[in-house]
Parts: sequence; structure tokens; C-alpha cells
Amino acid sequence: MLFGEYLIDLLGSVPSWLATIVMAALPVAELRGAIPIAIGLYNMSPLEAYSLAVFGNMLPVIPLLLFLEPVSSWLRRFYILDGFFGWLFARTHRNHSERFEKYGTMALVMFVAIPLPITGAWTGCAAAFVFGIKFRHALIAILAGVMIAGFIVTISTLVGIGFMDLIV
Repeated sequence: MLFGEYLIDLLGSVPSWLATIVMAALPVAELRGAIPIAIGLYNMSPLEAYSLAVFGNMLPVIPLLLFLEPVSSWLRRFYILDGFFGWLFARTHRNHSERFEKYGTMALVMFVAIPLPITGAWTGCAAAFVFGIKFRHALIAILAGVMIAGFIVTISTLVGIGFMDLIV
């Protein structure tokens, strides 16, 4: 059974609006998974699916932005985790610092807006933490990125459904 099918079975007894919010809040699916399921499986209108998914995707952002630093500091007390975080932060800086230095907060918007795996709000919060972007700026940038990604995913879903209707 695929993860998506398992998730749908798990959320089967939950109202579709709540299932959409929960799926969008999860780090695996985020709105990239929630919108197609809401439109294709739950037959929601695109506007409703988009709105619920953006809301759900933003739910974990404030706690993540507020608590990543203290949790990271606490976890770094352990030798193996300190090594992991050191490697992760060094790798992130090495691979992305040029873009963040050049484009600033707009780089965070673009990073979150690209609807590909590991470029969503959760990873955006981690990037904001690693690059020291202030809470207010990070929150606005991540919201803008989530809204753009939601628009792209909604349009892509509608085009995909339209294309499938032509084939079938």
C-alpha cells in the first residue's frame, strides 16, 4: 500500500476539510499532496482545496520558526546529533548560501514556492533557521512561497484532471 493510500484510509472517517488541513500540515505531503487529493478524491472546489491546504501548510510554521533553535541547541548536547547538525548546517550553507546572500528573503520565497519534494514550508523553516532569517521576514516569505506553490499545484491538478478527462 502506498503512503498516500494509507493516509487516505487513516483519514477516511475524518471530514474531508479536516483531512485536507492535516495532510497539508504533514511534512511529507504538505499542500503538494493535499490539493490533488482534495480536488481529485474529495471533489472539493479548487478555491476550497487551495484555501484549506494553505491554512494547513502554515499551521506548523510558527512553532517551527519559534522552536527550531532551542530544540537544535538541546539536541546538539549529544555527540552524534551535534555531528549530524554540524554536517547538515555546513552542507546547507555550502549548497545554498550564494543564493541566500544574493537574493535574501526572496530566495526563501522562491525555495518554498517551487513545488518539488523537500522544498516546502517545513524545509523553508529549517533554511530560515540555518541562514538566520528573522521570524517576521521568514514567516512572510514562507507564506508567500506556500501561496505560490499552492497556486501552481492547484493549476497543475486542474490541468492534469482535464487532460485525464480527454484521454478517458
